[in-house]
Amino acid sequence: MSRAAQKILVADDEVAIVKFVSAHLRAYGFEVIAAADGLKAAAAIEAQNFDLAILDLLMPGMTGLDVLRLVREHSQTPVIMLSATGDPSTKIECLNGGADDYITKPFVPEELIARVRSVLRRAQHIDTTRSSITVGPLRVEFPKRRALVAGHEVSLTPTEYALLEELIIEAGRVLTHRHLLSKVWGPEYVDSREYLHVIVNRLRAKVESDPAKPQLIVNIPRVGYMLRTSS
Repeated sequence: MSRAAQKILVADDEVAIVKFVSAHLRAYGFEVIAAADGLKAAAAIEAQNFDLAILDLLMPGMTGLDVLRLVREHSQTPVIMLSATGDPSTKIECLNGGADDYITKPFVPEELIARVRSVLRRAQHIDTTRSSITVGPLRVEFPKRRALVAGHEVSLTPTEYALLEELIIEAGRVLTHRHLLSKVWGPEYVDSREYLHVIVNRLRAKVESDPAKPQLIVNIPRVGYMLRTSS
């Protein structure tokens, strides 16, 4: 029996972009549902389960950022944002809002597919070699892809979980920016430090008792990060 195709929502008010993205995703075996604006995208997400959502930033009715925030209220579905602007502050705003990746238009099909696969890989990876690791109040249960702080489960996006998994497996070791970017996002992201800084801040907000004074995920200036094993 063949495995069901992964289902992806593509939302953009530019018909040409929807056709372009949809055609290439279908060529690689994905099932695609299209939405012509933010309101239709929000309605589709409410009605169906998706393996991934690709949202244009500027759409009528609701912006892609509005849809992203709506998704993050009740779901950790991976989200890639599309935008015609390469402004770093816009990218960081989307990442802070819970996006897993950000693609600037125009882009080539190979870049799109590579990023889709990278995000889906993070969402689906299950470490079958370990059961769990506990460091202080933090516990990660690998078969369930679950993180708990002081016994309470915290909701993590696929990217947040992937980063936390790498940090706790290597707890007590300093991991460079390039190492973390390569392991979590892929080798093509090794110079994209803004991704790492944003996701670290998002993780700290969920697992630290005082994110402003982190005790678990500590910064090693100009080098990288470490999950501290003792206070």
